[in-house]
Amino acid sequence: MTPAPVLFISNGTAEDLIGARLAGLLKRPVLSSPLVGEGQAYAELNGARRVGRVLRLPSGGFPFGSLDNLWADLRAGLIGESLGQWTDAVRGASDAAAIIVVGDAYALMVGTVAARKNRLPLVHVQPLLSAQYLDGLGVRGTLQELNALGANRPLPYELRLARRADAVFVRDAATQRYYQQRGVPARFAGSFAMDVLPPPERELHLSAARPVLALLPGSRGDHRESLPVMLRAAALLPEVTPLVAWPHTWNAVTLPDGWTLQVQSETEARATGEAAEVVLWRQAFGAVARAADIAIGTSGTANEQLAGLGVPVVAFATGGPQYTVGFARRQGRLLGAALRVVEADPAALAAEVRTLLSQGTRRAGAALAGLTRVGPAGALPVIAAEIEALAQSGRPQVHSPHI
Repeated sequence: MTPAPVLFISNGTAEDLIGARLAGLLKRPVLSSPLVGEGQAYAELNGARRVGRVLRLPSGGFPFGSLDNLWADLRAGLIGESLGQWTDAVRGASDAAAIIVVGDAYALMVGTVAARKNRLPLVHVQPLLSAQYLDGLGVRGTLQELNALGANRPLPYELRLARRADAVFVRDAATQRYYQQRGVPARFAGSFAMDVLPPPERELHLSAARPVLALLPGSRGDHRESLPVMLRAAALLPEVTPLVAWPHTWNAVTLPDGWTLQVQSETEARATGEAAEVVLWRQAFGAVARAADIAIGTSGTANEQLAGLGVPVVAFATGGPQYTVGFARRQGRLLGAALRVVEADPAALAAEVRTLLSQGTRRAGAALAGLTRVGPAGALPVIAAEIEALAQSGRPQVHSPHI
């Protein structure tokens, strides 16, 4: 007899990836309800079935990153389509054995409604919040980042919802302590970011004579602005081997003026200009990440993964939609000495890379900060076992008709 499915609700590219990797560890059918975008990570799972409508947002899932992002999303039908997704999730969970939320407070609200309506166990995987975002924030910082208030710390309603979940998993040990002090029996079982870091996909055939500089433009639209700056910075560093981990199609490559792109294959291309040649790799993030000695990144999860490998990351803010000034500032608090944010200038980036490579003590401090703040992999098998146990135990008693 086929076991009942579990429903995954997630709201973001990284969240979808974590959910899909987690779903792949389960021995039961999978339903998915991605609240932002196509949910491509779930689509790649054999037999996974999508529940509900697709919400395509101009902001890429960051409506509160700026007023422009919010206005664009509202014009795209954010409110009406989002409410429709709540209904879709409730209906889609009617035959499920459990609901798994991978995401923020909003996703948890949707999952809580669906779980209560269908009397199902609820597991919350919170890969976004970290108590480390509060390091040195203070009152002034809080006022500067009012649009990220719920991203910097769990708000009272999120804590209330989390207390009612059957299991809560958080991204680091500091956040476990923060939640537990507020009555949420949260657990840190390992880093979600490191769990979804892929193994090396191919041999890159690199020379051992020069350090490798990984360029991480990210999966969001920031790459259109950040890749040209990164390439020009790499051209100022002839002592390194620069590699771009490119997650898009070749048609999406934006080059600096005077540069050209030669596509070698579906997975390899070469950008040349200013007396430099930089190799771009598709479907090779795991290989590039593990080859890197240092990185320049305008990415969320990828920056964290490189830091988690002990690789120092240099970053700069873009006009968005993701890696804005506020986002860069917040990631700096998350990663500490593992991340250095400088101005969006090729010369400034090159100078920071050269300094880190030449100062062994500073580089070692950055590596240690990344390893300790991000933490090791290992969470997803623990969470998968918890889900199986809850799904087999049956429907829980509803504590109250109110959320």
